[in-house]
Amino acid sequence: METATIRIPEDKKNLLKAVASLENRKMNDLIVDLIDAYIERRKETAELMAVPGLYERIRAASREFRQRKTVSLVDARKKLER
Repeated sequence: METATIRIPEDKKNLLKAVASLENRKMNDLIVDLIDAYIERRKETAELMAVPGLYERIRAASREFRQRKTVSLVDARKKLER
């Protein structure tokens, strides 16, 4: 494992130390877990954004919603039943 140096505000460092102490863990292990959780959350977003055209469809739908170009759920179901 390689070593990396990071700068964090003193108050955050103290909070991390306190949490690590309460959980009887090393601060390094706690930080690695936090990084892993961050990456996992972003991984899902990256996978979704890799779907061809999804981002454009979401932006178009958002624009239509803001312009009140929406259809009620009842009307959408009726249209699908036809």
